[in-house]
Amino acid sequence: MISALIDLKRADEQGLVAQLTSQLRSLIATGRLGKGRTLPSSRRLASDLGVSRNTVTYAFEQLAAEGYLAASHGRRPVVTVDGGERIKGAVASGARSGKLRLSPWASSLKQADWPMSYQAPLKPLRPGHGDAREFPNEIWARCLRRSAVRAGKRELGVVNRARLREVLVHYLATSRGVRATADQIMILPSAQAALTLIAATVVAPGDEVWVEDPGYPGAAAAFRASGARVTGMILDEQGMQRMPGLAAPTLIFMTPSHQHPTGRLMSLARRTEFLGLSRPGKTWIVEDDYDGEFHYDSRPVPALQGIDAHGRVFYVGTFSKAMTSDIRLGYLVAPLALASTLEIAQRHMGLIAASHVQDGLAEFIADGHFLAHLRRMRRLYHARRDPLAEELERHLGGMLSVEVPSGGIQLVARLTRSRADQAMVKRLVATGVETRALSSLSLGRPRDHGLLLGFAAWRESEISAAVRTMATCF
Repeated sequence: MISALIDLKRADEQGLVAQLTSQLRSLIATGRLGKGRTLPSSRRLASDLGVSRNTVTYAFEQLAAEGYLAASHGRRPVVTVDGGERIKGAVASGARSGKLRLSPWASSLKQADWPMSYQAPLKPLRPGHGDAREFPNEIWARCLRRSAVRAGKRELGVVNRARLREVLVHYLATSRGVRATADQIMILPSAQAALTLIAATVVAPGDEVWVEDPGYPGAAAAFRASGARVTGMILDEQGMQRMPGLAAPTLIFMTPSHQHPTGRLMSLARRTEFLGLSRPGKTWIVEDDYDGEFHYDSRPVPALQGIDAHGRVFYVGTFSKAMTSDIRLGYLVAPLALASTLEIAQRHMGLIAASHVQDGLAEFIADGHFLAHLRRMRRLYHARRDPLAEELERHLGGMLSVEVPSGGIQLVARLTRSRADQAMVKRLVATGVETRALSSLSLGRPRDHGLLLGFAAWRESEISAAVRTMATCF
């Protein structure tokens, strides 16, 4: 392919040898021909370029003399300069000098620790993850294989697979009380993609958006990217509460079934209050049910979407908590009036999940494997929540006050005598225990200080060892 990168002009005053030498030098210097790359023989390159062999030989000799190539008799020349490193250094230098022009949103990304800055291999007690070691990979693989075999019969151009939509309608109705038709369901690469799609569709620059504070940072990120003015609503024991005197916004984002990160459950009266604020076409509500599958101490409360009689609620979910984090599938149940618009927007934005994975998941759910896995994980995660709370109380009871959630896959441990939770997180990460500072989940000045600790992904022995490390660290 090297000959395709070279353009020689016979009428050029520079001459063929000089042109070839200059262009090869440029390809090496810019990293297009990397260090160690073997070039074609002079005979082959001359034939490809339609020039004499001497033209190529003279160019190779000049570049060898300059140190760009290593050439020896009877062997093809090899690139000896790592131009790619030179380019990386120049890019890094440009970034440090502040010459890159970014949008206001992109310029603010480094100010927020989301996603978490330490994206190393998973270690105890990182929040937000289930135990991938317990997932029935063989069954899932069979579903994917059967889906791949049927690829030739698959209808082309269908973004949201009909069978997965249908099984989700049934599953969400029976498990979460969601009321929808198959046409209202969008299958997306993640729940975050669903928030991005919603923001692009109903939020205009300057619109007001309410989010929980502290809350899920990905929501604020998605709405800010659309130019929204994001306001944090403080929490009480029922989760998000309305601040008096504020006019209803364009959109309200909430996690009513299990507030992120506190795990608090929003009461029916509070849900009804927020529904009363919303008006189709004026104020929308986004309900993120990120780990609604996991309830331990009582029956799960039906989704907010199920008690909305006027089509004001977007319902967002994900399979990354119930299955594995790398499945990369989420879904959105859209208000009926917006379903067709959202599907068009989904195509325009390229927020499309692989068809064979959608079909494989439809089979996994329809055959009962998903519910069987969920039942097993509920028992397992419940059995891990209490040991983590007990170990924290035993070893760090004077420093941390643990809030045991009724469900979910993580818990909050508030600091009783300090506000330095972010410094604590840095120390813990250095010792191999991963957690998250509660203050980092606040939009403005933090009111809450503590640690967000995951328990679902870790066996009891791993939890015990991690808490002992924490106690030694502090």
